[in-house]
Amino acid sequence: MKRTGLSKALLLIVVCSLFVVGCSTKGDNNNTGGTAAGATSEAASEPAGSFNPDEADGVEFKVMREQLGPIPKLDSPVKLGGVSKAFENEYWRTLKKGMETGAETLQKAGIEVSIDVKAAQNEGDEQGQLSIVKDMINKKYSALLLSPISDGNLTPGVEDAKKAGIPVINVNDGLIAAAPNYVGPRAIQNGELAAEWIANKIGKEGEVAIVIGMPKAFAARQRTAGFENWMKENAPDVKIVEKQNADWDRSKAKDLAETWIKKYPNLKAIFANNDTMALGVVEAVKASGKKILVVGVDGIGEAYESIRRGELSATIDSFPLYKGQIAVEVALRVLAGQKLPRVVWTPQALIDSTNVDKPAEEIIGWEPAEVAQ
Repeated sequence: MKRTGLSKALLLIVVCSLFVVGCSTKGDNNNTGGTAAGATSEAASEPAGSFNPDEADGVEFKVMREQLGPIPKLDSPVKLGGVSKAFENEYWRTLKKGMETGAETLQKAGIEVSIDVKAAQNEGDEQGQLSIVKDMINKKYSALLLSPISDGNLTPGVEDAKKAGIPVINVNDGLIAAAPNYVGPRAIQNGELAAEWIANKIGKEGEVAIVIGMPKAFAARQRTAGFENWMKENAPDVKIVEKQNADWDRSKAKDLAETWIKKYPNLKAIFANNDTMALGVVEAVKASGKKILVVGVDGIGEAYESIRRGELSATIDSFPLYKGQIAVEVALRVLAGQKLPRVVWTPQALIDSTNVDKPAEEIIGWEPAEVAQ
């Protein structure tokens, strides 16, 4: 009798466990957010590290606008909080300006919205960045637009925001798997565009190298993978002889390039995961007197000027000024109760001497978002 009772108890535990697992699995399957009808609030249940926006079934920002129409007006004032990596990098200062421009444009269109954008002391200050997020949660900001230093440092803040009912939009880099919404370009395409341009310039053969950003950052991994995979599939005679991280640091990238230029006398090109590092590489190339192509990512003003001077070869511009405006738009649509896809992709383009002076608005076909009357 005791054995029978124990067996029944064990059976009951197994059934209950299967019920819980079944419910969890069902919830996960609803988290794809593949169309504008997909609820984004459920996406945050995915475990850390399981979400890749480059592989998600997202939509371009113009398609989002077509599907959802004008931004609805809200009944009460909105205060958004933006948190970037570090303003020592021009890219993050430009993204800040983009968010502020987005808020100002929508204010003029009749929406009561303001935004406070802050950043960590530097791109290694993970705890300082998290403290900013927690302070914004305590002050009950309406929604948060977050660009974490690494893929995990802001996760505790996101969980606190969810408990407080504050929407979170992950803007660009790094990745927050727990955030319900993501806004940014396909990071893997950064690397693919750079690889294609370099391969065509060097006749699809020769030695090249990669300066990687911070290994813990999603964008750094994806940009590198995009570059490597494109070369492997489309230019197998291009040999990647070196790849090493420089943590987004200009001087570290310069030091790496100096070493590689001496080690590989036939080096034809260097791809850097961002413009700051690419400009450090340019310094090393200039000092060597050699003709080595250098391509970066971000499209910062200094990179544009370097291209005009014939120094930096190209950059993959992800247009942070407009990305910031799109992020603000997404936040307002979420606050208005619209059901967005999990991922909204923002524009990017390769910039070299042929289009460096072409207006960005023309390159990406930019128009401000419409607001409901």
